[in-house]
Amino acid sequence: MGKKLKGWKDPSVLLLSLGIAGIGDFIYLVAINIIVYQMTGSAAAVAGLWIVGPIVNILTKFWTGSFIDYRSKKAVIVSTYLFRAAFIALIPFAPNVFIIYIILIFLSIAKSFFGPSSVTYITMLVPKRKRKRFNAIRSFTSSGAFIIGPAIGGVLILGSSIEATLWVNALFFILAALLIVQLPKMEDIDRSAIPSLTVSQVMRDFSVVTDFVSKHKYITFIYLSFTVVLIFSFAMDAQEVVFTQRVIGLSELDYSLLISITGIGSVSGGMLLSIFSSKLSLRFMMVFGLIMTTIGYVVYAFSWSFTSVMVGFLILGFFIVFMNAGIATFYQNNIPVALMGRITSIFQLFQSVLQIVILLAVGVFADVISLRITIVALAVAMLMAAMVLAFFVMKPEKARFFEEEEEEREHEVLV
Repeated sequence: MGKKLKGWKDPSVLLLSLGIAGIGDFIYLVAINIIVYQMTGSAAAVAGLWIVGPIVNILTKFWTGSFIDYRSKKAVIVSTYLFRAAFIALIPFAPNVFIIYIILIFLSIAKSFFGPSSVTYITMLVPKRKRKRFNAIRSFTSSGAFIIGPAIGGVLILGSSIEATLWVNALFFILAALLIVQLPKMEDIDRSAIPSLTVSQVMRDFSVVTDFVSKHKYITFIYLSFTVVLIFSFAMDAQEVVFTQRVIGLSELDYSLLISITGIGSVSGGMLLSIFSSKLSLRFMMVFGLIMTTIGYVVYAFSWSFTSVMVGFLILGFFIVFMNAGIATFYQNNIPVALMGRITSIFQLFQSVLQIVILLAVGVFADVISLRITIVALAVAMLMAAMVLAFFVMKPEKARFFEEEEEEREHEVLV
């Protein structure tokens, strides 16, 4: 037992750091939305906050992987945390919304480095036999941050000011960085062997990624298919305020309550999964989580009252953690660590482009046809895609892609 707990020391510190940073992200979202709205009084200016990230991703993901794969992932994570802390602390001094948007661009650049480097570092630090449970616990902490972060942000803003809230927010990222500093480096970097970040080097690295994709079509198909399903859900989430209030007729208070209920569902699902993940196969987590999440969205799309929306939100909130933990584990187990930064960056580039296209398309169709028909069509398309994807995941001849080493096989996998 002591040996088991010792083996979880470093992963636990990493989970704590990621959890603290996750809370910081949600505090920041609350504060930045309020400060931009107070400065401009414009809903469009607030909506613009959601566009900055995907646009920056498109402009940076071509080359971030080439930078990350040749450098210490731990150092990159620490640097991005400190970078974010510094720029968040500067927001209260911004004289106008233009400067705030400039700061947001730099914060988005830091996040574009953090994503691929954190995925790679997690894969290096956490042994294969522990990844499923690690990702389950991470889903639980992420869901907890979804509830705790805005609550802390609200209390801080009410008890002090938006400026003080942002400074406290910066401390969250500093604390997260200090925790990462305690962890091992996991790699020896020969500085003399690091190639220069040139256009030709980026093109060579892009060719490496395309070679991997062409040789490992099944892995690419499964991961990108899950990504498309998540983008569909993101597009529906972006319209949920309008859908619940204008189409279904709920109040702002009803909507706030529904978001809290969804968070509680996610926390419950994450807690249950973190306890029983050793008894569930990776394929079951992915398929069951995917299908039940899409069923939750279908219930939501056809809803007509608070109760029916609540049922849909509870289902998708509870089961999305199964899907997220499953696909994260699949990705970590099948993508080579040496290429993970570059592959993750290119995949996230694809995700950002598709995200913008689908968001714009949903907005146009909602205006031209109707929001109800658009949301229903998206939900039904998600469910059909989930059924097809489940078929490919469960094919017996593809079982090797979902192999996992149980920690000590104390419990038999039940499903």
